[in-house]
Amino acid sequence: MVASIIEVISIICMAFAVGMDAFSVGLGIGMQEIRLKRIFLIGLVVGIFHMIMPFIGLLLGSILSNKIEGIAILAAGLLLCAIGFQMMFQTFWQKDTQILAPVGFGLIMFAFSVSLDSFSIGLSLGLSGVATVFAIIMFGLFSTVLTWCALLIGRRTHHLLGTYSELVGGAILFAFGLHVLF
Repeated sequence: MVASIIEVISIICMAFAVGMDAFSVGLGIGMQEIRLKRIFLIGLVVGIFHMIMPFIGLLLGSILSNKIEGIAILAAGLLLCAIGFQMMFQTFWQKDTQILAPVGFGLIMFAFSVSLDSFSIGLSLGLSGVATVFAIIMFGLFSTVLTWCALLIGRRTHHLLGTYSELVGGAILFAFGLHVLF
């Protein structure tokens, strides 16, 4: 009984940690003008990706293990840096054009980039049975809720910072991408 309680607490802590990546990036994305319906959708998509990616990681873990983990982290960092740079660039030039907005393909790329860490966790955890299902559900739940919170905070901050909110958001994404890389 004690072992299962400790396992549940560990999984919840991991889910919170994985969701904090989505929270950090969501703050930057939320500084764009995003409607509440879009915020709801973004959170759901991020949560779904945080369930799919560790599941795929668990399936591939026994085959490829450490080789993919390094590539996944590199890809996530580079993608976040690129999105952040694009947002900062857009603040000064091309105000009407969005290269990667959280809509369509941009939403998929955003969700993919913030869920790559959960893929890595899926590769390395080696969970089994009920704990696997519980972990995947917790990853999705925490990521969804934390993304919603971040987007709402970013949306509120956007009104305080005005036109420079996208610059701040881009800087946050770029810095987080560098943090992932280094």
